[in-house]
Amino acid sequence: MTKIAELKGSSFTLSALHLVDNDISKVTNQLKDKVELAPNFFASAPIVIDISQVDTDINFEQLKAGVIDAGMIPVGIGGCKNKTQQTQAKAAGFAIMNAARPVKDEPSEFLTETLDTPVSTDKEPTLIIRTPVRSGQQIYARNRDLVILSNVSAGAEILSDGCIHIYGTLRGRAIAGANGEQSATIFCQNLQSELISVAGNYWLSDNIQEEFWGKGVVISLEDNNLSIEHLAL
Repeated sequence: MTKIAELKGSSFTLSALHLVDNDISKVTNQLKDKVELAPNFFASAPIVIDISQVDTDINFEQLKAGVIDAGMIPVGIGGCKNKTQQTQAKAAGFAIMNAARPVKDEPSEFLTETLDTPVSTDKEPTLIIRTPVRSGQQIYARNRDLVILSNVSAGAEILSDGCIHIYGTLRGRAIAGANGEQSATIFCQNLQSELISVAGNYWLSDNIQEEFWGKGVVISLEDNNLSIEHLAL
């Protein structure tokens, strides 16, 4: 018998949106802001919606349409309190997910949980960029570390499967551990970033504490949460 398809378990990085009420229009507008700020990171990204904090009825059809309108792809619903919610979510085309496990010290209502993703151990030589990274540019260091010896402008995006070292000012977006490497780290001399991310866990600029803004910092993962500290010189 010819094998047509094979179903296997796998691991992916999914963003989890935690709703706090049933105001779908507010959620849609917030998601649109996130996608507009970092389109390469959020546009067409799969998203799971956790409704465990919502105590009122939810229009799942409207919720699905709102997420799609914002530019993301709704995958499933987590945190259903009863079979009625599950039935309504299924009728709207959602998969039913297990409730997301608690995350300590959340930086915002938008959380990303990184699953165990296989990572290649055969790293390529470090990619070194000696010139400024201009707005609109994207640099991806696949399966290697990335070193920027100049500035990263607003609207620019740098990605690395390993660590990122920035010896100038970071005003754009920096994504380390793009393939799920949780030991990846961002080293930056002057942090003014639109978005920073390590292994799928991210902060936007408004999540960065004022004491670290414009300073030299080290950003890494600690207990599956982003951690930031001053860069010791």
